[in-house]
Amino acid sequence: MLPGVAYFLLFHYGALAGNVIAFKEYVPFDGLWGSPWVGFGNFQRMVEDGAFWDAVLNTLWIAVLQLVFYFPVPLGLALLLHTLTWSSVRRFVQSVAYLPHFISWVIVVALFQQVLGDTGLLNSGLSGAGLHTVDIIGDPDAFKPLVVAQVIWKDAGWGTIIFLAALAQVDEQQYEAAAIDGAGPWRRFWHVTLPAIRPVVVLLLIMRLGDILSVGFEQMLLQRDAVGPQAAEVIDTFVYHQGIVGGDYGFAAAAGLFKGLVGALLVYAANKVAHRLGEQGVYR
Repeated sequence: MLPGVAYFLLFHYGALAGNVIAFKEYVPFDGLWGSPWVGFGNFQRMVEDGAFWDAVLNTLWIAVLQLVFYFPVPLGLALLLHTLTWSSVRRFVQSVAYLPHFISWVIVVALFQQVLGDTGLLNSGLSGAGLHTVDIIGDPDAFKPLVVAQVIWKDAGWGTIIFLAALAQVDEQQYEAAAIDGAGPWRRFWHVTLPAIRPVVVLLLIMRLGDILSVGFEQMLLQRDAVGPQAAEVIDTFVYHQGIVGGDYGFAAAAGLFKGLVGALLVYAANKVAHRLGEQGVYR
């Protein structure tokens, strides 16, 4: 465990000290402690910056869409895989579903551009048939559904792993007893399967809520220029452009700290709700 513990201590807990630049007008040449204090000045600028709130709104929209449309997909796929009786078919389907997770976002975005772009496969077919072409990749209105579809295609298979592990722990005798009592497939699912995997679902949902403001930095950055910042700017890309590109490190750190605090509050609140519902949640 020592390498893993050292990693988190150094790059996660130790790095928290760097948040002090959110309260400073950070100048790299003056160093962390030599830069002048500005108190909550960076946060005041953040609150008054319309571009920041546009990024927050885009982030929330994409996060909600991912929560509604992506989160149930791994569970449904796991349930379908669990019902397959042929182990060879199940392993083949799992391997095919897992594969996109190991493809980088650069390749994923390139693939979608080759299919749905202005000169992609879809428009080539429409043009050949004499029909009107559509540039889905460059359409700001289609951007949010598009990024959700990309996440589903890339990570839905990988997300089934934990659900499949939870389903494997369900006692088969419970299914047999329910079937003997006259329960059909839907009743067995509702009264046996769901109660067995509910703690895992609640745990993953809480973790997803805590990470809800992280909607994919690379994915958004790679497609930001195609649709414009008004549609694709999220908090992570806002922080990147303000800090790394623009050199306004204190302002960018304030925006990043805001995101972290909101995520922590969401985890705490969701965990309290889980306790009231009788679940263990992330911690007691």
